[in-house]
Amino acid sequence: MTKRNTQQRRHAILNLLNVQGEVSVDELVAKLETSAVTIRKDLTALEKNGLLFRRHGGAIPVPQDISQGGYRKQSPNKQSIAAAAARLISDHNRIIIDSGSTTIGLIPHLSDKRGLLVMTNSLHLANAIQDLENEPTLLMTGGTWDPHSESFQGRVAEQVLRAYNFDQLFIGADGLDLQRGTTTFNELTGLSQVMAEVSREVVVMLESQKLGRIIPNLELPWSKVNYLVTDDRIPVEAAATIRAQGVDVIIAPYAD
Repeated sequence: MTKRNTQQRRHAILNLLNVQGEVSVDELVAKLETSAVTIRKDLTALEKNGLLFRRHGGAIPVPQDISQGGYRKQSPNKQSIAAAAARLISDHNRIIIDSGSTTIGLIPHLSDKRGLLVMTNSLHLANAIQDLENEPTLLMTGGTWDPHSESFQGRVAEQVLRAYNFDQLFIGADGLDLQRGTTTFNELTGLSQVMAEVSREVVVMLESQKLGRIIPNLELPWSKVNYLVTDDRIPVEAAATIRAQGVDVIIAPYAD
């Protein structure tokens, strides 16, 4: 097969994926006569646009029954928040990325960082990190698999985390209590709290629409949070209240 331009090559990848149901990097390299680095860039771009799912060594189609709000189909607004949060990451940082539908948007922005060490409790995040061309050092918490959060939780994961120290934790939330901090529907909050304990800075990534949700489980009090990255639809008064708690509020442009 002759060499193609980027648009033609990515169209060919999607066609092959639709026919076969799965493609590997090695197969695409041979069929499209290009490098593995180029193919990985193509797959990353296609996944970012919601056209496929990356998996180790290749890709699979997006299941038809996944809703637009599903775990891996990230909204433009979450992408905007992730882009703003990623600017806090410097070369050689040691970071934790918690599982979540907003934090996953950080992955494409890690590709231009050098010498990163990344810990996660998410298999999907781990696979995406492993495919980055700059090859950050990847650590996983291990522990007990929690199907609700699609992540590892529990004492084993907590013990692994306590063996390290990190520059930053990037974590989402189900809601925000203006007086208390971040809240969650998940009763398993222990690991999130340990992640915060072993990190010099805690960065919460959250859409403004989650503000004021009444959720019983406090995840992180404001005293444990350094940054809140949200969109510009957060009310001015709410942002001021959060800043009064000692939290730096970073505003990303809202994206439809």
